[in-house]
Amino acid sequence: MKEKNTEAKILEAAKAVFIEKGKDGAKMQAIADKAKINKALLHYYFRSKDKLFNVVIEETMFHFLPKVEETFLSDDNFFDKIRKVVSDYISLLSENPFIPAFMLHEINRNPDGLFNVMMKSGIRIDLIFTTIQKELQNNTINIVSPQHFFINLLSLCIFPIAARPLMQRAMFFNDQKAYDDFIEERKTQTAEFILKAIKVS
Repeated sequence: MKEKNTEAKILEAAKAVFIEKGKDGAKMQAIADKAKINKALLHYYFRSKDKLFNVVIEETMFHFLPKVEETFLSDDNFFDKIRKVVSDYISLLSENPFIPAFMLHEINRNPDGLFNVMMKSGIRIDLIFTTIQKELQNNTINIVSPQHFFINLLSLCIFPIAARPLMQRAMFFNDQKAYDDFIEERKTQTAEFILKAIKVS
């Protein structure tokens, strides 16, 4: 129990430091200080920053991805499902702004590793695609394919978070609250934009 508590404390501290500094700027000593442990103990649990970062990512994805599947496979109205997935995904990215950079890096460096993280989370993308395909067959939505639909949804959610350092300065004059308010609005604006694009009129 003590070991699990220590590990959980380290992961929480690491997440906070990664959010503040990013992966490259984070230091193991800063994570140890945040967790209120010595650096040797940190290295005992996690041998390197890369390993620690990957565990943080896995835990975050394991928490989120099954929720996406659960939402799509629920009995809710399809359009309400889209609203929930968009809101949940933007919230996840806002709370974990290191995720977009990590994903872009891993997509180019080690796509198999990222794919394995997704599969280990238990998510069944084929079932999600089947749900979308049913809506297409029922003529409630107008899309080219589930793949195009999903890529559009992910892109609209990810870009404002990935581009935050520039967007906050260029469009919001470095006003963090204004940018945060904008991201909150994005949850509704993005969902409604997608729904207008795919609804059969």
